[in-house]
Amino acid sequence: MRSIGEMARASGLGVSALRFYDRAGVLVPARVDPASGYRWYAPEQLDEARLLARLRRAGMPLADIRLVLAGWSGTDTDLVRTLLQAHLRRLERGLAEAHGEFSTLRALLDHRENPMTASPATGTVRLSLPAPALAAALDAVRFAVGRDPELPMLGGVLFDVGGDTLHVVATDRYRMAVARLEAVAHGGSRERILVPAPLVDAMRALLGGDESARFTVEGDQVTLEAGGRQASGPRLAHDFPDYRRLVRLPSGRRVVVEVPALRQALRNGPVRVAEEPEPGRSARDVSVLATADDGTVIVCGGDAPDTDADGAGDVVGAGHHVGVDREFLLEALAAADRDRLVLEFGPAATAPLAIRRADDEGTFSLLMPVRLDD
Repeated sequence: MRSIGEMARASGLGVSALRFYDRAGVLVPARVDPASGYRWYAPEQLDEARLLARLRRAGMPLADIRLVLAGWSGTDTDLVRTLLQAHLRRLERGLAEAHGEFSTLRALLDHRENPMTASPATGTVRLSLPAPALAAALDAVRFAVGRDPELPMLGGVLFDVGGDTLHVVATDRYRMAVARLEAVAHGGSRERILVPAPLVDAMRALLGGDESARFTVEGDQVTLEAGGRQASGPRLAHDFPDYRRLVRLPSGRRVVVEVPALRQALRNGPVRVAEEPEPGRSARDVSVLATADDGTVIVCGGDAPDTDADGAGDVVGAGHHVGVDREFLLEALAAADRDRLVLEFGPAATAPLAIRRADDEGTFSLLMPVRLDD
């Protein structure tokens, strides 16, 4: 007999997925201990679980999965073959429709003007910034810079200058970080300069003292001067997404957390492996955070409150919960650089998790949620 954790590792299905399929009556454990709640699976159920994992990755509807599992071991496989072929046709039709929609979208992009284009290469920007404040802002966002070579527009930090305020922003699609600081001597219209990550790192290396730093853009050349030294290089000739749209979140529940305790809970607490990593990304550990009735944050082991004693111990109330990449959250906590932070949970598990400073509303990060249900 295998425990639910052993079955998860052997089958490729996560613990939360096995619980879901148990509750749905699709793959019911051979035995559930009446005292402890442990789920135990018989040896022959491993093949069923592996089959289920394949059907799940192929996106087959749950109703069809039930029938495929029911007919898989029978002598008459006509129903199973018919269901597989029908699902393949659905996928092919969906792909053809997606190709058509994307072709239309590309044509629309070719024939419209983007009002959020980057500053023209002939634009000039001159800013005076406190070096410690700029260093802190860069430290708060650098972790979220994209590394995907197919998305070079995300491979830098956006310097968004408006009036006497500078916002620095970075995103790799799965997380976004924003920091705000006061600037002096710009006084012009809004300018958006996308600075490549290597140049950002060279700039950060200059910001070790308490002096002012001068940030200058002339044409496509970006320069930072501080402490008698300078770092200079070309800006990225790409448009950065309008981050202001992305940070407008529905109101949720804010919870103050002690960062050292949360960090320890994340490192020692239960995790699940994301069964469907995004293209180009390897599987990663997912932590499920939930707000308990007493207002604390709990690191759970599954996608919903469950009384299993199979290693999760995630008995929580009907609070907010969200699944996030554990390493991403640890990096966001480190970048926030506070012993106490505010976590903002959205109204649903599909909303981003916001990590905010209690003393600085203009500096925060967002983590995109990992899908928890099936």
